[in-house]
Amino acid sequence: MAVRTRPPSERPTRTRPPSERASRARSLGPPGEPRRIGYLYVLPAFLVYAVFALYPLLRAVHLSLFEWDGLTVGTWAGLSNYQEVLSDERLRASFGHALVLMGFFALVPLVVGLVLASVLHRASVRGLGFFRTVVFLPQVVAMVVIAVAWRRIYAPDGTINSVLTAIGLESWTRGWLGEYAFALPAVGLIGTWFESGLVTVLLLAGMGRIPRDLYEAARLDGAGAFREFFAVTLPSVRGEIAVALTLTVIAALKTFDLIYMTTSGGPGHQTTVPSYEVYRQAFEIGQVGLACTIGVCLTVVIFAISFVITRVGDRVAD
Repeated sequence: MAVRTRPPSERPTRTRPPSERASRARSLGPPGEPRRIGYLYVLPAFLVYAVFALYPLLRAVHLSLFEWDGLTVGTWAGLSNYQEVLSDERLRASFGHALVLMGFFALVPLVVGLVLASVLHRASVRGLGFFRTVVFLPQVVAMVVIAVAWRRIYAPDGTINSVLTAIGLESWTRGWLGEYAFALPAVGLIGTWFESGLVTVLLLAGMGRIPRDLYEAARLDGAGAFREFFAVTLPSVRGEIAVALTLTVIAALKTFDLIYMTTSGGPGHQTTVPSYEVYRQAFEIGQVGLACTIGVCLTVVIFAISFVITRVGDRVAD
């Protein structure tokens, strides 16, 4: 007599009671458990970060509490170096100059980048990829090379003065990097030229992911070019604006090679900035402790401004 067996689909399945399923789920844990395995993956990157970033920063904080010339034994100074940063007119002015450069490195390029990116995105210009490459090109050139080139452009017999002379404006010619009133704006304009391409490329990338439906809906509502920009384009690239501001503000605050190669902080100390003062105090004057103090203060300022930009960007996005 043949024994009939049920196919697998007809076989009764054993259903686990809810209590057993819950206990089994607790034993397995959420995806990614145990967490210590995840920490092992992060550990190599954290060790590199700690060796090359955290330790030098902590060491700089420690040295900022000493009067030390870098060669002999240092003496404890406490917070006197920080008091000198606040009381010394030249050091205070260097932070003020850095804030002025923020306008040239961050705010002006942001306005230029928004205008250029909006026009190019709206007009759908041919060869947009080539244009992106051209405007981004300064980012791949060493700042020392850029500084040397612009120093020649600003020279008394350089390009700017030659053009002014050729069009009959010889009275406007001057030594742009050697005059008190024009040296800092002249350096700042180099930063504007350097950063505008980066900001434009970032904003073009952000505008490229905006759905066309939003623009079509705005046009159906009778929106013009300006209203489209403020109602559709600008709100859609808030994240890119925050990234661009963060990168350009940090570049403005930590710029050294541009100042060193163009003006060396002059004329007088009209273009000196904190990063240049770190170099001057440590390697020209021999006050390593004070140089570390300036570096620590600059780090705090960069962190605070970056934090504010990030927080404001997140709130606007919400």
